[in-house]
Amino acid sequence: MNAPASINLDAGASHNDSLPDTTRYTSPMTQRLLMIEDDQRLASMVATYLNQNGFEVTHAGTASEGLLQLQQAAATQAYSIVLLDLMLPDADGLDVCRQIRGQAQPLASMPIVMLTAKGDPMDRVVGLELGADDYIPKPFEPRELLARLRAVLRRQQGVATNNERVLRFGRLEIDLDARVIRLDDQEKPVTSYQFNLLAAMADRAGRVLSREQLMDVVKGEPLEAFDRSIDVHIGRLRAAIEDDPKQPKRIITVRGAGYVFAKAQDV
Repeated sequence: MNAPASINLDAGASHNDSLPDTTRYTSPMTQRLLMIEDDQRLASMVATYLNQNGFEVTHAGTASEGLLQLQQAAATQAYSIVLLDLMLPDADGLDVCRQIRGQAQPLASMPIVMLTAKGDPMDRVVGLELGADDYIPKPFEPRELLARLRAVLRRQQGVATNNERVLRFGRLEIDLDARVIRLDDQEKPVTSYQFNLLAAMADRAGRVLSREQLMDVVKGEPLEAFDRSIDVHIGRLRAAIEDDPKQPKRIITVRGAGYVFAKAQDV
């Protein structure tokens, strides 16, 4: 396949206004990708390349259109992965990432690769903390983008092959159907709200979740946006599942950012 060695984005390049805000590039393959990117020319180039390498690409030119596309497809999880630009005309890509992670399953676990022309390493850190699975700056090599997308999908598919409704992390088990938490095969009593909170964190293991995100994903009793109710529930969960609640290894505090549920436990 003939493809450019790299895709360059010029800050002053004009967009192709003849294209609609949402454009679909069909492919006979099954991996469906939603690209949320306001540069129509770049989107077309990326879509052409990915289409020739096993992807069916749908392009949304704005954050609002991209979120609408995702929500409409959520029931069937039509998209396999999202390629999300950091700088969009109607929203910040980081905020879009946060909104996606705050949705119900399966949308909340949709793989996200951030795409941006900004070179600030802090943007990458923040994006990953908000739940992005990978990050690639412009300009980029098409083959690198393809490799990163495939790597993210391999990781996601590895998780998806386990169809059990029991999440296992070392000695800790979270039985989603029975709504039971076990540590060393011993049941640990928690409230319904605390179970939902732990399940939401475990489902996003390895991702830093802010208090706001936790309030978004956990349905149930209302929480005040500025109180410390989440901290109280986290403390009680630590008392139930940590070997030493004062030195937690499962639910870890990320100062100034929120909490992360450790992927690797008892290693």
